[in-house]
This record gives sequence, structure tokens and C-alpha cells, in this order.
Amino acid sequence: MLRWIRQQLGFDPPHQSDTRTVYVANRFPQHGHYIPQRFADNRITSSKYTVWNFVPKNLFEQFRRIANFYFLIIFLVQLMIDTPTSPVTSGLPLFFVITVTAIKQGYEDWLRHKADNEVNGAPVFVVRSGSLVQTRSKNIRVGDIVRVAKDETFPADLVLLSSDRSEGTCHITTASLDGETNLKTHYSVAETSVCQSVSQLETLQGIVECQQPEADLYRFVGRITVTHHGEDIVRPLGPENLLLRGARLKNTKEIFGVAVYTGMESKMALNYKCKSQKRSAVEKSMNTFLIIYLGILLSEAVLSTILKYAWQAEDKWDEPFYNLKTDQEKNSSPILKFISDFLAFLVLYNFIIPISLYVTVEMQKFLGSFFIGWDLDLYHKESDQKAQVNTSDLNEELGQVEYVFTDKTGTLTENEMQFRECSINGNKFWEVNGKLVPEGQTNDSPDGSAPNLVREELLFLKAVSLCHTVQISYDQPDCISTAGDPFSHVNGFSSNEMEYYASSPDEKALVEAAKRIGVTFTGIRGDTMEIQIFGKPEKYKLLHVLEFDANRRRMSVILETPSGGKVLFTKGAESSILPFATSGEIDKTRIHVDEFASRGLRTLVVACRHFTSEEYVEVDRHLNSARTALQQREERLQDAFSYIEKDLQLLGATGVEDRLQDKVQETIEALRLAGIKVWVLTGDKHETAVSVSLSCGHFHRTMNILELLQQRSDNECAEQLRRLSRRIKEDHFLQHGLVVDGASLSLALRQHEKLFMEVCKNCSAVLCCRMAPLQKAKVVRLFKSSPEKPITLAIGDGANDVSMIQEAHVGIGIMGKEGRQAVRNSDYAIARFRFLAKLLLVHGHFYYIRIATLVQYFFYKNVCFITPQFLYQFFCLFSQQTLYDSVYLTLYNICFTSLPILVYSLFEQLVHPHVLQSKPVLYRDISRNSLLSFRTFLYWTILGFCHAFVFFFGSYMLMGEDTTLMGNGQMFGNWTFGTLVFTVMVITVTLKLALETHFWTWMNHFVTWGSIAFYFIFSLFYGGIIWPFLHTQDMYFVFVQLLSSGSAWFAIIIIIITCLFPDVVKKVFYRHLLPTSTQNSQSLSAPQALGCVESLCCYQHGRSGCSRLVHLLEQMTGQCPTTSNHCDVSSNRCWADADNFYSNDRSVLTLSPIEVTHC
Repeated sequence: MLRWIRQQLGFDPPHQSDTRTVYVANRFPQHGHYIPQRFADNRITSSKYTVWNFVPKNLFEQFRRIANFYFLIIFLVQLMIDTPTSPVTSGLPLFFVITVTAIKQGYEDWLRHKADNEVNGAPVFVVRSGSLVQTRSKNIRVGDIVRVAKDETFPADLVLLSSDRSEGTCHITTASLDGETNLKTHYSVAETSVCQSVSQLETLQGIVECQQPEADLYRFVGRITVTHHGEDIVRPLGPENLLLRGARLKNTKEIFGVAVYTGMESKMALNYKCKSQKRSAVEKSMNTFLIIYLGILLSEAVLSTILKYAWQAEDKWDEPFYNLKTDQEKNSSPILKFISDFLAFLVLYNFIIPISLYVTVEMQKFLGSFFIGWDLDLYHKESDQKAQVNTSDLNEELGQVEYVFTDKTGTLTENEMQFRECSINGNKFWEVNGKLVPEGQTNDSPDGSAPNLVREELLFLKAVSLCHTVQISYDQPDCISTAGDPFSHVNGFSSNEMEYYASSPDEKALVEAAKRIGVTFTGIRGDTMEIQIFGKPEKYKLLHVLEFDANRRRMSVILETPSGGKVLFTKGAESSILPFATSGEIDKTRIHVDEFASRGLRTLVVACRHFTSEEYVEVDRHLNSARTALQQREERLQDAFSYIEKDLQLLGATGVEDRLQDKVQETIEALRLAGIKVWVLTGDKHETAVSVSLSCGHFHRTMNILELLQQRSDNECAEQLRRLSRRIKEDHFLQHGLVVDGASLSLALRQHEKLFMEVCKNCSAVLCCRMAPLQKAKVVRLFKSSPEKPITLAIGDGANDVSMIQEAHVGIGIMGKEGRQAVRNSDYAIARFRFLAKLLLVHGHFYYIRIATLVQYFFYKNVCFITPQFLYQFFCLFSQQTLYDSVYLTLYNICFTSLPILVYSLFEQLVHPHVLQSKPVLYRDISRNSLLSFRTFLYWTILGFCHAFVFFFGSYMLMGEDTTLMGNGQMFGNWTFGTLVFTVMVITVTLKLALETHFWTWMNHFVTWGSIAFYFIFSLFYGGIIWPFLHTQDMYFVFVQLLSSGSAWFAIIIIIITCLFPDVVKKVFYRHLLPTSTQNSQSLSAPQALGCVESLCCYQHGRSGCSRLVHLLEQMTGQCPTTSNHCDVSSNRCWADADNFYSNDRSVLTLSPIEVTHC
């Protein structure tokens, strides 16, 4: 209990060493000097708060916000000094905002607690005291031996000791960790795999030494020492021996494993990643506006304080007969009195800062994010996946994107590989009807006959069938094994129903192609790999696997052949194989690889190396020494791999095709028309990448392709960049595309960033190939930090795209076939690249205009609210008399004006979604944060001040000289005047929002007219009843008497019309004389009117009966020219003169063809 309390308080000391020692079954040494290491328990805690720290921790986090902290200070000032308004006016709104936020966060955390309790209380079986004991998951300790049955998830990170299989292997899926659904095989060491019962495990003496916990799912360094007949046997442990918490056991009856990482130290828990705090451009603008308004507040307070003392310089105003000073007031310090008056004015005007803005924005973002998930156009039926929102804070940023950085494989393509052709010993082959025939020939051999393959071709196919990490799944259990298949009894399945699974689609495509040709991989049993060569089985002993990594870009296996020889098969990128090849048709293969790449095929090169007995002994020693090292294991393994993977014999190369996803070309074209520049960042070689870029429309056939490739020095790179810059300036009338490789990019980013940026910005499309993951992030960071500060978006589907996704302003993950790492680390996730168009052009457009109006409307209505209070001080000798009743001060932002703007910010649509998708150019109207520019902000602020002046002086004209508004001569006082100003203000600001609303729903009507009605009903009840809990009730019967005056009603109507009529005139004037593209498109809200607009004003000869009306409508709104000469049917597309297509941007000069029949 004491240890748990220390952990909760954070006093538990961290691990002192870099490694941990785990005694299997917690059999510690018997000598008295051993002190056991302390490890975390197996509790999972995803919650943020506890019962004890919720209140202080939540309050601390909320008061870190400037507005909340500011209102807390104002509230404390009201409590400490004599202020004109009640502390309730600041305290109640602050309490409301804090309470709503706390309830929301508390409920979310309660759900996390509930989920944690379910996980921590799950039943598990542990070996203790020689028997199998059932306990709860939270009670597992490091060193416990845990039993897991088929289809159960692992409750902690376990080192596999044994399974029900004699070879000690098991199959798992890690879909909940990385999204990979393929079966993965994990292994136990030979010395523990024989312990398949509880009694055998009870006698097992073993020690596991491993690294301290880290988040990398694919890295584990350790070793196990097993005492067998008094002898210590040391075996290396790697990721293939570790069963991760959250993974699920498949196709295996049961396993036993020893817990090495538990609870919050498990790899799954360490990957509970708090998203890096990304702030949108709107939020930054909002904070800037808050600072400006804080300056206005301080200016008004200082001016009022100075004017008060200037006014009181005359004795008759300093101490009038009806308000004589007390002795304490006469003797008080002038400085303290000045500070006290300044604070009093600060409190009086403090409502110019909208406290409820933050909570409204939070609610708008949270509720608005559901629309993305509900959008059926973003739902992918084939994979049953809908769009996913991981970060609702960036919704409006989707409408501000200027650069899109996209991966190629799995993002633009399907990541479904099809074998197309190969090169073997300098000769090209392709597959025809399951036969490997030379390129250009057809299959003339009779069906069923075994092809005549020469030695090199057979060795190549063997390498393809054996050098991989493919797993086999069997569909039908309990099949009768066939005599011809000695491995058909494995797992009780027949090989006829086997299906290949692989984490790499390339590997799966190659193994399946080899199977069709006749060299079939039939599975792994223990350390034996079996293939069938045209029905004849061959067994190879698997000695070592040299795993693939991003630095080497290759993977290898070392096998013992049936004849007893030792051979290494390796495959990888041509740049990682060809430099190490010393024999074979190297030059011919290099030419073939370039040909494959130029046709858009993904290429792999295959090679081998035969070892003598003495060479293999040295190889085995190097590998075992590196793999049993606890320190610097990765570096030592890299050295060992480099020692082994050299002097290679080149066998050949493969070419597989990865077809494009649907509508990729249309999506890239739409993004280009929207003013968004698209960069493709890929690890493929540049010929493959250029071919795919051309096929997907990223590069056009008419585009001038510039290259920055194979630069070897800084000077060479700088000179090439200067040549490219001069060429762009000389051919400024052409569109340019740039191709950069990873090595040249490293040189360009080292010392020539500005020159590189200049070249890139003048190119319509950029393609970066041979990119490492960190280079992708560097490119994104380069543009983020450029002087223009453009908004960037990164989209990818694999783990190699995570750094790029996290670096960009907006990160989007594709739910592809390379796991879920990208999705987990993204802000948004979609199933296909084509969904990006609607996500940006429609949802991004809507979110931005909604929140931009919300922010500026909040400042506008608060200027309207507090400026009459400031003006009122000129008429009450700056006595700090409040104009409004305290209840009105409190409820203005909370009740009277809050719901209409919230509903507006959820449902507003300036243009129909179909129009936004069919006219991507409308996206330009909102780019560069145009709706929150300083000019727009100034307009709303000045408008607020103007309306406030009309409210105040309009009411003053009615009541300033004669306060007898009733026919019986009854006079009204200051509360009636303030209520008149407040009534006009509530109605005007609500109707102002109604004028801004273009998309009316029943909910808009309900909250707009309902808010006005609620104000009247509330005021009648508040002022019409004597409330016993109020010691003063200045508003008693004030509102009723005000409404009983015809003059007051007339003044209300006149003032509202005076405020809003100029707005209406301005809108009409600008809409007819200076319309924007968005305003021109608002009349085309119905999908039926999209015939010509969808294809941007090109017409076909045959027109439907209603097309004349549509054409007339488009002429009136300026969408199409009046003469038919401007729309040439023979051309693919032409533009209307009125469309704002920014002709100085070359990215819209060359367009992909669109058939005339689409019009």
C-alpha cells in the first residue's frame, strides 16, 4: 500500500540501471545480499484525474487560459474593493464556464476510469507455488509465469517460454497495436520450449536480462540464461520472442510466458501518446484579438480614471453637498485612491473580454467534428471504414491548407501488388498462364507440363520463395492429410487451403507468383522451411534471419541446403544490393531495373552468397556475439550484417505493379485548382516515382520536368540549383515540375535552404524520391518555418510517414494495409486519398467560415455590450454607476446571445456542398486566413462601436431631455434607460447574426427567435415579481412600464432599423457590384443547377430543355459569358471571365483533360 501511495505521488525512484534482471517465477537468489529490483504493478491508467486531485488539477489547467485567469483576477478585485458591480457579475459567468468544462472533462475521465477497471479486473491464470492460479490482471508481477489461451489477449509484455506446439512457436495478431491483421510467428528458445506443463515450468530456473522499457513496438534487446543440469545456457532474445500486451493469440491452444514489462511500463502503455499540441491559425488570431481588446479595456479604464479626476478638479463636483466625504476618504492616499478607481473602471468594463468565447469554441469544435464521421461520402464501403477525427482542435485548419505532402505507396496507390515481370541472369521474363517465359514470347508449352528452367532461373525462384517473412493461414480445420504433402498435418490443415499473409505486400505478391510458376513455399516447422519444386519437396534449415531495416533497405536469410551447404539469400532496393554484388549480370540487370521503374513498377533486386564451412563459422560467431549483447546491440548487428552481406552473386530483379487508387487524378486536379500545391514524398527510385506521378496527374505531360539528382557535393548542388532557378525565370510561361532525390535533398537543406525554397515555390509540383522518414519531416518543417508561414498538410499510411504527419500543421492517416501507426498518430484518418478533396474543399470550407464568424461575432457583440457603459460615464460624472442591472450583466453572454451563434457555427453553409466540390477555386476565397484578417477584424470592431453609439444616443434622444414616456406624465429613471439600451442591443445583435446566416434550419429559427422571446419573458418575470432572496430589486416593474410606452416601442424599432439598414445596403451593393466567387456561386445551391458549373462553363451542342434557363441564370450571376464564342466545345475546358482563377498562378494554366460529355 505504501509503495502504491509513493507511486501515485510520484516519489517512486526511477530505475537506476539501463537493464533489468527478471527471475523466472520470481525465484530470487537465496543469499542474503540480493535486493530485488522494484517494478511497476500491472495496473493500466489511462485516466488523467483521481478523486483526490480532480478539483485542484482541473482548476490549475483551466486557469492557465488567459481569459479565465483574467476573470478570476477581476472577481478577486470585486471581492476586495468597493466596485460598482456585484462580484456575481464576474463570478457567475466564470463559474459557469469552469463548471461546464470541468463536467465535460470529468465525464470523459470517468469513462477512461471505467475502461481501466474493466482491463485491470480481467481474470488471468498465473503459475504460482506449483499450480495454476486465477487472479486479476492488475495483480500480475514482473517475473510471473502467465498462461494465455487461444483468442485471448496478452495481459502484459511476456517473453515466450513455451506453447502447445513441440517447436515452441505461436501465432499472434497485433491489429490492436499497429493495425496489421496478418499472422505473426513468435518463437521460444529451445531450452524452455520443452516446458509445456505447470510441473515442468515449476522446475525451470531462468534469468531474463533485458533493456528498460521503451515505446518502440519493434525493438527488444535481451537474453535469457537457463540453468540446465548445472550448466548456464545463454540465448539471445529479440522482438520475435516478445509477446506484447494487447496482441491476441491465434491458431495456438495455449502459451506460457514470463512477464517482463507490466502496467504502464508495457510497450502498449508507453505508446499512449499525448498528441503534440498543434494550434490552429484561428486560435492564434483569437489570442491576438484578445490582446487588442485587453488594450482597449485598459485604455478605457485609464481614460475614465483620468477624466474622473479632471472633472473632480472643481470643488462643486469633488464634494457635492449630497455626497460629503468621510474623514477616512479625506485622509486616504491619492495614489491608492487612483489605483482603486482604475480597478473599479476595469471591473466596470471587463465584459469587453468575452469569457464564454473559449467554451463556445470548444463546444463548436467538439460537436462539429461529428459531421466528418457522419459524412457518408467519406465512408468506404469495401473496408467498412468511416472517417475518424482524433483532434477536433484543428477543424478550421482544413480550410487553410496551402501545401499537401503525400506519400505514394498505399496513399496514392492501393498497395496491392501484382507481379508483372522479372530479370534473371540478364534476361527479362514475364508470367503467362502460370509459366515463366521470355519477354515478347507467348506460352506454347502444353498445360500441365513442367517448364524447362535452367539452373539460374531455378535458383532465382528458390531465393524468392525462401527469402521472406511470409506466414501461412489455413482456412479449414481437421482436414485429412494427403500422402503427397508431408507438412499437411501442420496445425491439422491441408496445404490446399493455405493462404499467404505478409506485412509487406511486395513479399506476398512475389511468393504467390513463384507458387503459380511452380516453386511453392509450403510453410515453416520449427527451424525448417519447405518448398515444393513442381511437386517435389525440398527442406532447408533456417539458420539466421537478417531482418529488414530502413537503413540497409534489404533483408536476408541464411539457410542450410538439403546437400548440407550454407547459402545466404538477400533481396532489397537496387541501391542496397548492386554495390555489394561482385558477380552476375550487373549491368544488364541495372538497365532492366531502370526499365521496370520507368513503367511505374516497384523493383527489388535478388542476390545470394555461398559460404564455405570456415566462412559460416565466422558468420555465426559474429551474429551470436551481436545478438547476445545488451549494450549497443543495434550497432553491433549492423556491423555484423555489413560483414555478411557482401561479395554477392546477383541473381536478378523483380517488377511488381501497385495500381492507383480510384479518382486520384481528379483529386490532385481539384487540389491544384483550389490553389493547393501537392508534393509527393516517396522512398521509391526516381524512375518509378516519376512514372506514377505522370499517371496520377501530379506531373502533366506538357510540364517541364526539372531534376536535382545525384548531387555529390555542396558546390555541385548549389550550382545545379542556380541553373534550375535561371531556367525557371527564362521559361516563366511554362509549368515546371521538380524531381529531387534524398541525397541531393540532404545537401540542399544543409546550406542552400533559401535557394532550394525559391526553386520549389516556382514549381507547380515537386516530387521527392528515395526519401528517409526523417527527411520527409524536414521538408515539412522547412516550409512551416518559411517567412510566409503556409499551412501544411501531410498524408500517409505507414509508420515511415508518422514523423511527417506529426510535423505538419494537419496530419492525415490513410487506413491502409501498412498497419495503423499513421492513423494513430494523425489528426484525422480517412480510408482513401480521394476523400481528401471533400475533407478540405467542403468540410474545411464550412469549419473555417463558421468559426471565423463565431470569433468576430463574439467580439462584436461584446463591444456593443460594454461601449454604452463607457459612454454612460460621461453623463454620470464618471461615478462608476453601472448602466445595466447585474442580472443582465451576468446573463448577456450566458443566456441571451449564446445559442444563436453556437447553432450558426454548427450548421452554416455559405455555398451548397456540391458547388464547393465542383468549383474547387472557391477554396481560394478563404485562403491565408482571409476572413480573420486585421481588416475584417477592424470592420467588425468598428461596426460594434457604431452600433453601440446608435444604441446609446438613440435611447438618449428619446429620454435625454424628457423622461416622461407615458401619457400620464410619469417619469422614468436610469434603470429604464439602461433597460431600453439593453433591449435594443439584444435584438440587434441577434438580428445581425440572422443577416449573416445563409443556411436556415428549424434549429436556427428556434434559437434566433427563441432567444429574443426568452429575453422578453425572463425580463417580465424578473421585473414583475418581488424576489425574497434579493435585498435590492432596482428592476421591479421597470420592464413592464417600458413596454407599456408606445414611444419606447417606436424607439426600439427605429434604432434597430438604423443599425441594420446600412448593413443590408452594404451587402446588396457588394453582391451586385463587387461580388466574390463564393457569392456568385450561392445562387447555384441546388444540385440540379450544376450542369455547366461542374465543368466550369463548357457546353456541349445538345442541350436539355432546362439548360436555357440554367444558362440564363449563370449569365445573370456572372458564372458564364453571354456569348457562346467563349465556350468552345472542341476544347476540353474553358474559363468564365468572372471566375477569379488568379491567372498569375501557373498552377492552373495546364489542366488534365475532361471529356465534353461531362458538362
